Amino acid sequence: MIAHIRGEIAEKFANSVIVDVNGVGYEIALSSIDFESVNLGDKTKFYTYHAVRENSEELYGFSSLAAKKIFELLISVQGIGPKAAIAILSLAPAEEVRNAIANADSGFIARATGVGKKSAERVIVDLKDKVGIPSRYGRTESQPTSVDDNEKDEALEALISLGFPLKEATAALANVDKNLSVEERVREALKQ
Repeated sequence: MIAHIRGEIAEKFANSVIVDVNGVGYEIALSSIDFESVNLGDKTKFYTYHAVRENSEELYGFSSLAAKKIFELLISVQGIGPKAAIAILSLAPAEEVRNAIANADSGFIARATGVGKKSAERVIVDLKDKVGIPSRYGRTESQPTSVDDNEKDEALEALISLGFPLKEATAALANVDKNLSVEERVREALKQ
């Protein structure tokens, strides 16, 4: 299994990039948000999901481990394949998608290309209890902007890297002050 790839963006085309890793090029499909955030020549790291089917193999890349975990949850839903999961993650940053699922906002999920109303409702039913509590209540607004480093919750990433499931990691951080440093937030979350 290919867990992550670190290298230089050699080519960009149609929501895919080719990452050159010591002379070997890996084609990686990205959400439109991750795609817009990288430029040719950038040195970058993507967490990857290797999808193997009977007649194809594809790599899907994510700028954060939390986005990869949400992707894995999405493809566990019947009727949601990797392309539909990437379309859902293209709606907004990963935390906003997680929040939409936690808030049971099927209208937001249904806006993704190739995802109908019934599939969106199935995503909500199957994943609402697996993504943790909402960080913000109410309808989710679509924000197809590039990912800013400040939008990534590094404490959440650290807890996921330590082996916490997404739901438990978000629950552990729910009552921790967001103004603390990443290290202090992780320490406080581990105490709970």
